[in-house]
Amino acid sequence: MDGVLKHVGIIVDGNGRWAKSQGKSRSEGHLAGSNNLEKLIIHISNTDLKYLSLYVFSNENFKRDIKEVSYLMNLFVKMFKHVSKKYKDYNIKIIFSGRRDKLPINVLKEMDKLTRETKDNTGLVVNFCLNYSSHLEIIDAIKKIQKDNLKIEELNEDIMNKYLYQDLPPIDLLIRTSGEQRLSNFMLWQLYYAELFFTKTYFPDFTEKEYDSIIEDFYKRNRRFGGV
Repeated sequence: MDGVLKHVGIIVDGNGRWAKSQGKSRSEGHLAGSNNLEKLIIHISNTDLKYLSLYVFSNENFKRDIKEVSYLMNLFVKMFKHVSKKYKDYNIKIIFSGRRDKLPINVLKEMDKLTRETKDNTGLVVNFCLNYSSHLEIIDAIKKIQKDNLKIEELNEDIMNKYLYQDLPPIDLLIRTSGEQRLSNFMLWQLYYAELFFTKTYFPDFTEKEYDSIIEDFYKRNRRFGGV
């Protein structure tokens, strides 16, 4: 590990509270968040960052009201269809982390299509964490290791990484919007030495300027990786 920023994680949070503060419906909040996320991804693709992981829907989010979940699933379909050409134009590669069960067929179809269409792109890698749980990711990795009959004494961090949903470098910086200060079961394995930044800004109001300011703050921090 070094002090160079390679991988940023963002917990996309606050769409519903933003909507309430604006006198709007939660659906309008999710739509505003989706539109803002599209702009933010394009902005970040024009920087030197290599990997961006986005927590957009947790496994636990399926416990929400069924109408809200249904709206979100349809919103994912519309978003993935809408951004396909744009992501190709900006050389963005899309991957997904999370379990596929519970996700509707039309969502899976657009996920797979977007993955195929951007697989050869060499720019920013965007990892959408959808129906994601870090605990389940680790459990699923252990199950795959057992299925492959890997000897336990052979297991190390590099091998473990390859059995996770995606083989990605550790997260250097985690940003969470909306004022909440918790990890919410997000990429716990990959966050082991991440710098944390919590902003009170609801995600629909989270601008490219604020993102850039947080990046500047990151480079001012002294990352010691266990040193004193």
